[in-house]
Amino acid sequence: MYIIGINAYHADSSACIIKDQNLIFAIEEERLRRIKHWAGFPILSIKNCLEVAKINLSDVDYICINSNPKVNIIKKIIHILKYRPSIKLIINKFRNKKKNQNIKSIIKREFTNDEFRGKIINIEHHDAHLASTFFVSPFKEACVVSIDGFGDFTSTAWGFGHNTEIEVKERIHFPHSLGIFYQSITQFLGFKKYGDEYKVMGLAPYGKPKYKDKLKKVLILEDQGKFKLNLNYFKFHKSNTDFKWDNGKVSFNDLYSNKLIDLLGKERDEGENIDQFHKDIAQSAQSLYEDAFINILNETYKIYKNKNICISGGCGMNSVANGKITKNTPFKNVYIQPAAGDAGGALGASYYTWHTVLKNKERFEMKHAYYGNSFDNKIIEKIIKNENNKLKDQNCNLKFYENFNELTEKVVNLISNGNVVGWFQDRMEWGPRALGNRSILADPRNPKMKNILNSKIKRRESFRPFAPSILKEQVSEWFEIDDDVPFMMKVFQIKEKKRSIIPAVTHIDGSGRLQTVYKDRNEKYYNLIKQFYKISKVPILLNTSFNENEPIINRPDEALNCFLRTKMDVLALGNYLIIRDK
Repeated sequence: MYIIGINAYHADSSACIIKDQNLIFAIEEERLRRIKHWAGFPILSIKNCLEVAKINLSDVDYICINSNPKVNIIKKIIHILKYRPSIKLIINKFRNKKKNQNIKSIIKREFTNDEFRGKIINIEHHDAHLASTFFVSPFKEACVVSIDGFGDFTSTAWGFGHNTEIEVKERIHFPHSLGIFYQSITQFLGFKKYGDEYKVMGLAPYGKPKYKDKLKKVLILEDQGKFKLNLNYFKFHKSNTDFKWDNGKVSFNDLYSNKLIDLLGKERDEGENIDQFHKDIAQSAQSLYEDAFINILNETYKIYKNKNICISGGCGMNSVANGKITKNTPFKNVYIQPAAGDAGGALGASYYTWHTVLKNKERFEMKHAYYGNSFDNKIIEKIIKNENNKLKDQNCNLKFYENFNELTEKVVNLISNGNVVGWFQDRMEWGPRALGNRSILADPRNPKMKNILNSKIKRRESFRPFAPSILKEQVSEWFEIDDDVPFMMKVFQIKEKKRSIIPAVTHIDGSGRLQTVYKDRNEKYYNLIKQFYKISKVPILLNTSFNENEPIINRPDEALNCFLRTKMDVLALGNYLIIRDK
């Protein structure tokens, strides 16, 4: 049986395909369109799924989408009657509903020579989120929590997963949303692009929670894990915010009202210098969000008394909060799949259909994230030949290594001598993190490396940290918490005595967003770090995504183009090594 899951008409459109219970392929549409957070119908992703699975559309039994416009109708009517939102807002939501109901006609239009004979299934947004994490987790039983902006008129859901079933105990409905709260503060701080919340998370450690008491007037915590927004400080629930979810970049207007400016002070303009006031606002918002997040988790534990927890939803990407779960709750085991946000809804829709709709018992465990495209050395060779003149113009040397261990040793020596290396190997990662197959790597010991990376390649805000990839067996030696973090979804404190050794991956507060690396999950990347460990006594490499203000690269030609237009020193492209003469 083949099931295709999709996230459509929302940011981070995506698709995945499973054969019976096994995941075959998963990809975000942005990697194919080359537009960050691309929103619309993921037709290229669907075609990519079929190509990798080597099947036709007619072989697919179900196409499932993580949206069901028919749910929460009464809640929607009550909202309209209570808040009397603008006509334009109502019309736009109706249009989105209509789009979700026209999937079959879109499929028919795009696949003129291939007929879909299966069934379309709509899955409620947060049911898909919960399924996306629990049904691929290692747990037979676990508490489950989903938190995001909103989807299908819901922002938060929590309950319990048992084998192939999920019970939802509680939901918090639109317009109350932790995601909207955090997104609004992100906008207030001058980060206006969709998905900029990670910038606030990176900025927060530079500040103090001076404005937390004021923000408690905006986000109000209640008993039993609940919360609500003081809607006087917002306008998204009444006026049209012009969310544009299709045909390219996601854009939207400010979600907050002038009352928030009256409370906090002047909002930051895009491009304006960041001062201590902005840093303190960021820390205040992060701290209050963590309080609300921990309250939800503690309430969930109180109900079910199980020490396993699965997290999902866009707020599941808040790695700082995730890293504090085991310290501030009774939970001991935390699982968050690599595409916790809306892209992961495609995965959730598939497995919700497999388990809940079709009642299948066979389970799949996601131990790694390498479910994207791969390209062999023959394809890479052709691409290099096409760009050979450009490589010569930039004084680049090219060598093919029959023995990959020799390439590994060479790369390690180059990294240890201060070079920045683009590392392109095997299958692309699922989710927004580069996890060692589409990565830019560097020496974490170099105190100048942050500035080097920003000047040569990334060209991003100086306050944002770079991540450490570490051999799993060495975590306890370097971090205060020893945990399994294969998807780079948690931030832990680096041991104080180790921070000066790895300044390039140590944030201002002494923390690092780590990735634990296993030999049996990514042998090439593991061996690279281990070889670096042998010569440096440091089992860590600096790992950042292979891109330059664009989606993470997918294809080898994209990797080569990124190398050529930046000041990257080295590119390991399969078994080919390209070194730029200095």
